[in-house]
Amino acid sequence: MFLFTHLFIGIGELFYGSYKDLRIRLAKKTLSGQDKALLSNLFPYYAKLNPKHKQEFIEKMEWFIAEKAFVPRGDLTKITQEMKLLISATAVMVTFGFRGVTLKHFRKILIYPDAYYSTVNQQYHKGEVNPKLGIIVLSWENFVKGFIDQQDGVNLGIHEMAHAMKLENQIHYNNESNFFNPTLWVRYSEIADVEMRKILKREKSMFRSAAANNEHEFFAVALEVFFEKSAELKIYNESLYQSLVYLLKQDPIVLSRVN
Repeated sequence: MFLFTHLFIGIGELFYGSYKDLRIRLAKKTLSGQDKALLSNLFPYYAKLNPKHKQEFIEKMEWFIAEKAFVPRGDLTKITQEMKLLISATAVMVTFGFRGVTLKHFRKILIYPDAYYSTVNQQYHKGEVNPKLGIIVLSWENFVKGFIDQQDGVNLGIHEMAHAMKLENQIHYNNESNFFNPTLWVRYSEIADVEMRKILKREKSMFRSAAANNEHEFFAVALEVFFEKSAELKIYNESLYQSLVYLLKQDPIVLSRVN
């Protein structure tokens, strides 16, 4: 009976997985020329890629959009194509070094027009990631602010996608875990710990004080700086920059030069 039950469950999971893959394939839509033009105009990371990498980027975006439900919340009544494109492009940028990683665990992206009130901790939030519910939450106004100044090292979209990526690496059921090389993670963590101690001691640092709250916050803030102020970070702390290059399997400086 035990063997039969597990065989039945296994077959059920197989059929469910196949159904889910088919549903996503049917939902997958090709991005239009207009969509690509918008990305070229508003998303510098994509605009600087060579044609081959641009095609890879677009294909990954198409899968990401097909997998996610974009849900308006608060006073937001409609999700526009621009919202889907810029949010998806941010997620793809952060995970671009890992071909098969699309943050599958996070099935829903909730979008509020502005900062929203959380009944859990009675505070206003700009964004958050909830692994239990499989959701990423963003304030659109604050997300957009990350694009107004793309060189200040503050970007809500990158921040929340970094959190989701770190959590995804630890989630085992969907074959998308353990994509970070453990040895490279240890090396990055050692360098990050030194930087966190500098912040706590109020020594001069390139990172804002929130980065020292814990290792999760440091990783999210570090990725904001890594993508928005790549050259400055490399000059400030080349060891940290290089550890992120190896860990994320991409170098924004090199990608922007290969045209």
